[in-house]
Amino acid sequence: MNHPQRETERNLAPIIELIAEHFEIPQLEQERKIYALLPHDYDDTDKTYPVLYLQDAQNLFDEHAPYGNWAIDKHMAELARRGKGDLIIIAIDHGGRERISEYSPYYHREFGEGKGKSYSAFIIETLKPYVDAHYRTKPHRDYNGIGGSSMGALISAYIGIVYPAHFSKLMIFSPSFWYSDEIYFDAFKYNYVMPMRAYIYAGEKESIYMSQHIHRFREALAHGDFSSKLTKFRISINEEGEHNEYYWGKAFNAAITWLYFHGTRKIDLTP
Repeated sequence: MNHPQRETERNLAPIIELIAEHFEIPQLEQERKIYALLPHDYDDTDKTYPVLYLQDAQNLFDEHAPYGNWAIDKHMAELARRGKGDLIIIAIDHGGRERISEYSPYYHREFGEGKGKSYSAFIIETLKPYVDAHYRTKPHRDYNGIGGSSMGALISAYIGIVYPAHFSKLMIFSPSFWYSDEIYFDAFKYNYVMPMRAYIYAGEKESIYMSQHIHRFREALAHGDFSSKLTKFRISINEEGEHNEYYWGKAFNAAITWLYFHGTRKIDLTP
């Protein structure tokens, strides 16, 4: 039996391009696999696109990932079917055993001093300029976002509030704000005259403190005279949600729609 919708979405699936097997991270003296997920018709147009940088590429679209995956390739096809597919996603592999350290910009009594500040410099000074030079992007902050889940959400939130001149959209899923209270102090210092949109998702079954951490971050980020007016939030709490890729994938379309296509009609914000 033919399934027209499934066939349509296969045709609208993004082009998954390997940017490099061993992309150099000079700030960490490491190399990393990095992908670009391009709109399905990227090669047939001369359009420029907004960009989303996502952490933990191993768990975003690999069907053989040991912990499951977000299935963002399938979700991007669905978004394209709804007229919301004009977006480039840059997916960055995590560092394996170095993941926690690289995604932490802070000191932790168990894990020691994090390398997150150096990783942040890589995103800002090396990767984003490379992407803007090699793909048809819209480089201005208004069209660029960053995101991730768990520790990937922690480093994405940090980059967004410490480097607001580069990103205006944050996709923060189940953030590991428990890691350090310093994230709240950095958020409290954010008071730039720059609009920011932050989509924050979590599941009620993850931790009894998750909602508390999220609202504390929101209050800190929105405290300033400027940021309270220019920072917009969408907080989505799934009562059945757990701390895994399946639920992050379920939240993906709503987050993309709200962050990048909020000016269009008939927006479905259901996680």
